[in-house]
Amino acid sequence: MKSPGGAVDPYHSHSFAELCRLDTAFRDGLFEDQVVLITGGAGGIGTAMSVLFGRLGATVVATGRDPEKLERLQSDLASIDVPVHTFVMTVREPEEVEETIDSIWDRCGRLDHVINNAGGQFSAAAVDITPKGWNAVVETNLYGTWYTMQSAARRWIDADQPGNIINISTIQGRASVGIVHTAAARAGGVAITRSLAVEWAPHGIRVNSIAVGVIASEGLLNYPPEAKGSFGHNPMRHLGDVWDVAQGAVYLAGPTGNFVTGTHLEITGGEHVWGEYWPLGKPAYFRTESD
Repeated sequence: MKSPGGAVDPYHSHSFAELCRLDTAFRDGLFEDQVVLITGGAGGIGTAMSVLFGRLGATVVATGRDPEKLERLQSDLASIDVPVHTFVMTVREPEEVEETIDSIWDRCGRLDHVINNAGGQFSAAAVDITPKGWNAVVETNLYGTWYTMQSAARRWIDADQPGNIINISTIQGRASVGIVHTAAARAGGVAITRSLAVEWAPHGIRVNSIAVGVIASEGLLNYPPEAKGSFGHNPMRHLGDVWDVAQGAVYLAGPTGNFVTGTHLEITGGEHVWGEYWPLGKPAYFRTESD
């Protein structure tokens, strides 16, 4: 399995220092005087987006459940002169979401972009998923996305201001064996994205989503050994990179995305058209002689 950039460790996710040095096609100051909210902003993809939007002039607002991670992100971003605010928030709690959106307007006086990046999953056979496990994944990945979208849109509509929403999601139209709860939640999120792109277009609110393929991160080590053979199973034959996702978000948020709404942008290495992903390993039933 080829790793991004030829790294020895195929599951390496860029450090903050590395993210600060990576090249980008976007110009400095692209998001000057704009405020970007990134839920799950201190995770791997969240950090990459926080760094890139910050490097491009945005004020970054990052939320998450872990105060230590948020404090570290705030310190790191401040070290490169990125204006940053962090809020400890659980997207599954609509009251917390509403309070955070209000606080952003109070502190920053505006909100321009919302990136729903907070999410989580675990691999398990469908018959073994408990109601608690199902609810945790669906409430985070679907309900949390909805609560944040609705709260931000209410403020934009009341203020008669445009807005932009990007929902981080997964590949659609294919089976997701071993993560059926995620499949259900993310499919719902994409349906919401497409519906609201139409409903909120008269208010100048664009709504898009990003399908994220298998991205190199240390979190992949938590999957069983049987799963790892499928991680790079896509036409490009290697894992994705958090920077790929961050630049995709900037494309949708910036002037490059001005005429884009209701779109599901595939950053998957082509896995959405060919490939296999088995979070629990490929069952014997589906193996062929070539396997």
